[in-house]
Amino acid sequence: MERVSRILGNGQQIFIRPMEKKDAEAAAALEAEAFSQPWSRQDFQDAIGKQETLYVAAEQNGTLIGCCGVWNACGDGYIGNVSVKKEMRGQGIGRLMLQTLMLWGNELGITAYTLEVRVSNMAAIRLYEALGFERAGIRPGFYQKPLEDALILWKKQEDHGQITMS
Repeated sequence: MERVSRILGNGQQIFIRPMEKKDAEAAAALEAEAFSQPWSRQDFQDAIGKQETLYVAAEQNGTLIGCCGVWNACGDGYIGNVSVKKEMRGQGIGRLMLQTLMLWGNELGITAYTLEVRVSNMAAIRLYEALGFERAGIRPGFYQKPLEDALILWKKQEDHGQITMS
């Protein structure tokens, strides 16, 4: 999996690459900034490098600015841990990470992707729907701190064609 490079609107270059165990501490810090129940460094270390997982990191000037991962279950990919550094949000980093994750996931045999998102997280929902995810249901009370429902989204290759970097 070859790392992907993009120039942001501010002229800064970022790289998307496979995440490594050495990134676990920085990934946990990103999670703590974004979520009320973040993963720990150990959670990331346990997940990174498993045969059924693929995690990607967004990096700028040697600093981790984003991460996300997918768990492969017989061709269905469960996407989790989509995090972007607070001051870097809204610049397309999440989109690029997800596109790269799904492109690389296809190479591993994943043909459909699912995720949950807080029903109030409209920015994330807009991004996922722009990437071809469709609403499939609600998980009542899925999130804690605060208690909130989760919107279930799916992207199935047979419904939306190949996943590309466009």
